Amino acid sequence: MSIPLRSVLEEPRAPSVPARGRWDWVLVSVVAVAATLEATLREDLPLPWLSLLVTVGLSPTLLWRRTHPFAVVAVAFGVAALVDIGLIVADAPALEMFTMIYFLLLPYALFRWGSGREALAGLAIILVPATIGLFVSWTGVADAIGGAAVLLTSMALGIAVRSQHGARNRRLEQVKAEERVQLARELHDTVAHHVSAIAIQAQAGRALAATSPSSSVRALEVIEDEASRTLTEMRAMVRVLRNQAPADYAPQPGVADLDRLAATSAAPRVQVRLSGDLAGLPAAVDATVYRIAQEAVTNGLRHARNATLVDVHVHGDESGVRLDVRNDGDPTTAAPVNGPGFGIIGMVERAALLGGTCWAGPRHEGGWAVEATLPRAVPQ
Repeated sequence: MSIPLRSVLEEPRAPSVPARGRWDWVLVSVVAVAATLEATLREDLPLPWLSLLVTVGLSPTLLWRRTHPFAVVAVAFGVAALVDIGLIVADAPALEMFTMIYFLLLPYALFRWGSGREALAGLAIILVPATIGLFVSWTGVADAIGGAAVLLTSMALGIAVRSQHGARNRRLEQVKAEERVQLARELHDTVAHHVSAIAIQAQAGRALAATSPSSSVRALEVIEDEASRTLTEMRAMVRVLRNQAPADYAPQPGVADLDRLAATSAAPRVQVRLSGDLAGLPAAVDATVYRIAQEAVTNGLRHARNATLVDVHVHGDESGVRLDVRNDGDPTTAAPVNGPGFGIIGMVERAALLGGTCWAGPRHEGGWAVEATLPRAVPQ
């Protein structure tokens, strides 16, 4: 079995099928009224009562055209085929009721809502009365081609609408996935940073409890402050996610806020140095520099054993911004013990989104380094 045919057969039904509504009943009523008027008023209509019976009798299939597209096609076109065969046997004229144009809604619904298997099986059923009808009411090649074109247009329209809605749903899913990644990245960059600071201060407090009670008190104060910030940010995120509060579009921290990182820990010491032209950075670049530096500092404080300094250097020029974060920890323990985690992945992703690069790895002289280069021109 060829791959295209297999993909068609494996195509599921369209999701989110609309339920039957009052407009469906209105449609059936309009068909019934139109068929009655046509059968009564048209003088050239052959077999008017049979035409009326078939047209009105099959009109309720419209009510299930979305939920059971194959079944209604099988019933409607199956009955039409049997009627045509009966007319051929009886040598009677074909039914020519204009109101039966509503039949075109059924192939449309089949290809719009049905599965791949249902569409192929339904197409085979549709071709039977369509072929018989050519013999029953043959009026020339032009009319045959026109009728086939109308029928194919109905099917093609169903495929087109289905494809359009499918593309829209895929775009929505892509947006949702991107939003989930962004939320995960923001959670990691903000909450995880505060939690790391809490853990570091708790370790320092335990180490100094016996020899310097005042230092332990200071560590507890920092822990309390970081914990309060963490709870505040978590509650704000939860309120937004539960649609109980509007999103907070407060400005993101940037290069000017890097000094906050220096207050994160007394040991190892965090040093922030700025040089070059850092004025007028695009907001996205400004925030990305801060987030990458924040994550790099957090990793240094958590994973660099025996480190005394975490150096943050940001240099700007007319083409872009370069960020270097280095620590002087032991060369064998500078990297995360479990390998690159979500933090490193997030740093690389942030830089790539702006057309930049980010690298993280051990230094030859010991410790760990993070190097990021971001262009001033933000890609659209």
